[in-house]
Amino acid sequence: MLLREAATGRGGRGEERPTLKYIGSANSDDLRISKNCFSLNVSLKFSEQSLKLVGFSGSPYVARARVALNLKQIDYEFVVEEFGKKSQLLIQSNPVYKKVPVLIHRGNPISESLVILHYIDEVWAAAGPPILPADPYDRATARFWAAYIDDKLPSQSSVLFIDQADEAVKEEAKIKLVRVLEPLEEVFKKCSGRNRFFGGDTIGYIDIALGSYLGWIKALEIIAGIKLLDEAEIPRLVEWADCFCSSDAVKGVIDVTEMVEFIKLTRSLIQGAANSPSN
Repeated sequence: MLLREAATGRGGRGEERPTLKYIGSANSDDLRISKNCFSLNVSLKFSEQSLKLVGFSGSPYVARARVALNLKQIDYEFVVEEFGKKSQLLIQSNPVYKKVPVLIHRGNPISESLVILHYIDEVWAAAGPPILPADPYDRATARFWAAYIDDKLPSQSSVLFIDQADEAVKEEAKIKLVRVLEPLEEVFKKCSGRNRFFGGDTIGYIDIALGSYLGWIKALEIIAGIKLLDEAEIPRLVEWADCFCSSDAVKGVIDVTEMVEFIKLTRSLIQGAANSPSN
């Protein structure tokens, strides 16, 4: 089932966008090797000005693209996937991984959240604040920490199954998460000075990479009755998290109430699969 949400981009640039409808198809077997790169030749036959984001609200990776587009004030259509299913549009747009998010710009699909951030920053360089730093060393450092975040935070997914009554398990989960976040606390102190974000006065690459997980973390605090973002352990990151979530580019993207329901659904699906008889 493929759901559609009307244009949800911030659209602060006064441009009119045509109504977007999916009218094409893609041949995932059509491979080509260009002069400089290997690519999948996916022809989606969208209008030249169309911009779509395929995903669902519960995904921290989809949240990255939404925040970046909002920062740049770019209009787009959010095509909502039903969680647990894969639409034809998703399969055709990302035939390799078949995962969200996928950004489709002028008929060309771009996959992987961090790759999408790079693309948005380069294509709309003149719109809104830069996402990546201008200095090559600072850019490399930002990429390093984004990779660290994606390597370390998803590994904490076992916290999804915390029992509210199991205080020992909750404490262990908190300790593990704090250990992952402590290096980022130190990085924030060095990078930001007294600014609100890793990127300075405005949200940047590391902010989006880490901030996309805040809905997940805050929802787990509610579900498990545990304080994961503790001022006593990581005070500057707690301040940063409040600033990030209150930004106009983030409001409406990270919905903690919605994330609570998403995590509950995820738990039930995983537990249901684990309890089902094997073939």
